[in-house]
Amino acid sequence: MIELKQLTKTFVSDGGNVTALNNVSLYVPRGKIYGVIGSSGAGKSTLIRCVNLLETPSSGAVIVDGQDLMQLSKKALRQARHTMGMIFQHFNLLSSRTVFDNIALPLKLTEQSKVAIEATVAPLLTLTGLEDKRNHYPTQLSGGQKQRVAIARALASKPQVLLCDEATSALDPQTTSSILALLKDINRKLKITILMITHEMDVVKSICDQVAILSQGKLVEENTVEEFFVNPKTALARKFVRSATHEKPVSEIEHHLKQKPISGSRPVVRITFVGDTTNDPLITQTARACNVDFVVLQADIESVGNKRLGFLMVEILGDEQATKTALEYLKARLKVEVLGYVC
Repeated sequence: MIELKQLTKTFVSDGGNVTALNNVSLYVPRGKIYGVIGSSGAGKSTLIRCVNLLETPSSGAVIVDGQDLMQLSKKALRQARHTMGMIFQHFNLLSSRTVFDNIALPLKLTEQSKVAIEATVAPLLTLTGLEDKRNHYPTQLSGGQKQRVAIARALASKPQVLLCDEATSALDPQTTSSILALLKDINRKLKITILMITHEMDVVKSICDQVAILSQGKLVEENTVEEFFVNPKTALARKFVRSATHEKPVSEIEHHLKQKPISGSRPVVRITFVGDTTNDPLITQTARACNVDFVVLQADIESVGNKRLGFLMVEILGDEQATKTALEYLKARLKVEVLGYVC
């Protein structure tokens, strides 16, 4: 549905050129929710603004629903943009207009009739839970309600693609959850492809099907969300995953960790559980089968998409052979990462 090919964007200024995107290629399948995550300054917002050509790429191709937007005339580009709705971090509502009129704005700009506008806006008020706010003004709304208005306005032109630029970062956690649930509902009911830009791994964890990481304008890693959480390939990916699972360094042992075992050392391991394995008593079974004990240092269970994902950081106590057997037993059943060894 959305394909970016070798996309580069360089900003030219008197102070020197800045390359915000460097040869980025990615593909967003039709009907999926695709998250792009990265730290501040990674190039995320530039990327999403290049998708609808609010920013013109320096080179590369932007293909949406089979059309290379870079090759379109100005008129054809305006028409193509009608198939793409956009949601911003700060809502961008007109304070002098009611909820209804803010949602209806794209339709009024294309001179649609009052009957057509009513027929489009009324269902969107219902979809976004704003029926009773129809005649309210933005100053009378909460942050979450304002974002719902912005979402409804983005849907008014019946787009095939919804572009979300940090759509929840200005909201509190509870409101964020409700907005994410709404976006997931919209994706399911309307079959709209959603591209989400965020710096919050919890957003990706909650609703995305696939995820890509940007760092300093480059695409570092991309995968399905489940595989990304279970098998992050880069140090940056592991950092994001561990922030989402609320994993913290174990300060009292980390400075004692050694990379290789020595006589009498004990392994510290990180164990990942996926799906049904979160319900299995595998640690107890391992302890009994291998004659070892476990010291639990950290643990957490999260929902990622439609699956449960858990992690457990433990220290394994036992003699050298028992410990080795326990690690082999666990690795045959789960993803196990040896973080180091302590004495």
